[in-house]
Amino acid sequence: MNDQYADTILMGGRVRAASGWAQGLTVRAGVIEVVGSNEDVLRQRGPSTRVIDLAGDTVLPGLHDLHVHPIYAGIRERRCRIPQGSNLAETLRIVAQHVAQAAPGEWVLGGQWDASALGGVPDRTMLDSVAPDHPVLLEDTSGHSSWANTKALEAAGVGPGTPDPEGGIFERDAAGNPNGVQRETAADRLAAAAPKPTDDEVEAALDWALSEMLSYGITSFTEAAVGFTAGPRPELRAYARLAERGTLKQRVRLCLVWSPNNPECEDVIAARNFYAHSRVSPDCVKIFLDGVPTDSHTAAMIDPYVDTVQGRDDEASRYGLLEIAPAVLDRAVTRFDQMGLTVKFHAAGDAAVRAALGAIEAARTANGPGPQMHNVGHCTFVSQTDIQRASNLGATFEVSPYLWQPAPICDDIAMAVGPDVIERVWPVREMLEAHALVVPGSDWSVVPSVNPWTAIETLVTRQEPGGSATSFGKDQAITLEQAIDMFTINSARQEGAAHRLGRIEPGMLADVIVVDQNPFEVPITQVHATVVKMTFIEGEPVYALRARQSGQGSV
Repeated sequence: MNDQYADTILMGGRVRAASGWAQGLTVRAGVIEVVGSNEDVLRQRGPSTRVIDLAGDTVLPGLHDLHVHPIYAGIRERRCRIPQGSNLAETLRIVAQHVAQAAPGEWVLGGQWDASALGGVPDRTMLDSVAPDHPVLLEDTSGHSSWANTKALEAAGVGPGTPDPEGGIFERDAAGNPNGVQRETAADRLAAAAPKPTDDEVEAALDWALSEMLSYGITSFTEAAVGFTAGPRPELRAYARLAERGTLKQRVRLCLVWSPNNPECEDVIAARNFYAHSRVSPDCVKIFLDGVPTDSHTAAMIDPYVDTVQGRDDEASRYGLLEIAPAVLDRAVTRFDQMGLTVKFHAAGDAAVRAALGAIEAARTANGPGPQMHNVGHCTFVSQTDIQRASNLGATFEVSPYLWQPAPICDDIAMAVGPDVIERVWPVREMLEAHALVVPGSDWSVVPSVNPWTAIETLVTRQEPGGSATSFGKDQAITLEQAIDMFTINSARQEGAAHRLGRIEPGMLADVIVVDQNPFEVPITQVHATVVKMTFIEGEPVYALRARQSGQGSV
């Protein structure tokens, strides 16, 4: 290591430093050493220093995505991919195309569909019309419901006498028979019958997704549910192998799924450190508390849904599903807190958010203050009293600003909860005003792109990217500075890394990105069009726009 000269110098640009705007920075041994004028940084130039002229481009801290499913996204790219918002005719056309290319009797797997785009909740006979001899299973946009044809139901052993599983629902026809739409754990039963991707397919999917995230400037992320696609051990192996090869450049936190009375979950959590690496931390536990507030009505709500579910008039259709009893949840979170593990909750409905905060409070009461920053994920709806409660507890809100309209899933949500409730959807402004820690999560590939710049813009506008006459929860809009802080310093705090990530200043690790425009100097409706030209992790160039455009991938 040279103690005199910089390894890399970035100069001639606009650097958003913690102390204000600068022209350049130097990096030595992966650490930012000097931030200042061109003259300041060039003093650190040596005979082997790499000097990059930014030509006016902007340098920002690397971005973080604290709720993403990279393997899921990569596998979906290789399956029967249905563009979000496709109507019924287009969906069936795409399915028929994949059926024609499949081997006899081969499963056709894919997604995504939304009831509003299809014109209503679908059923198995629609898929039977284009796939009478192949099992077909399509996930909805949320990943919490699936749509199967008759062959798939038969392969899963689901028939007229099949009861609803605990925490799940088989939608039924007028005669009471499963109609091919499954919710929550019922969807899990169909997925378990379908073939799983191979280890090679899982690694290829992850490799592709990692490059995709680097191209958008994402230098750290949280895998929100290990095992979501191929099972926990194959996915843990993929992360470990890519880390060992040096292919995995980002810093990754892995959330291991836990549910009551599931020995495999406990075994995976106990074996977590066999998969740890310098950039892979399997120190998070994921707990699903409810579903989603769409046509499925599976998000747990304090007040009832305003619309109805055809053929159902039970407690779940009115108030949703709380998957885990509060007493069981409190004990589990208290135990994981004692173990030093951070808990991430899936909590879309306000009743589920309340249950999550109750469990965090139980852990704080039993164990006292600790470093674990447990976070409540999605937070589509949160009661006003619970926002202040979270701030008092030191709980983090992780919101999904990528789900703004015109995503079809938002239409489903609006119809389910009504116009009054939808005005407070993702109440980010209220959260920040209560001094709660708020961080972003894309939930990719629930959203079609992992692009964080769309989220940054729409957090400010609450409109469609580029601006629109319509808005979604307009009163919850925040400033651009607050939005970028969510993706940088707030996220670094959540990851326990604010001492080394999230800001550009001397002594911090050189996780930085170069973008083609200064988001603070363009119209807010153009922020979504920001292009990342280079991504650095600890000063190593891991992505360059020119290399990607020429088909070479990341550098």
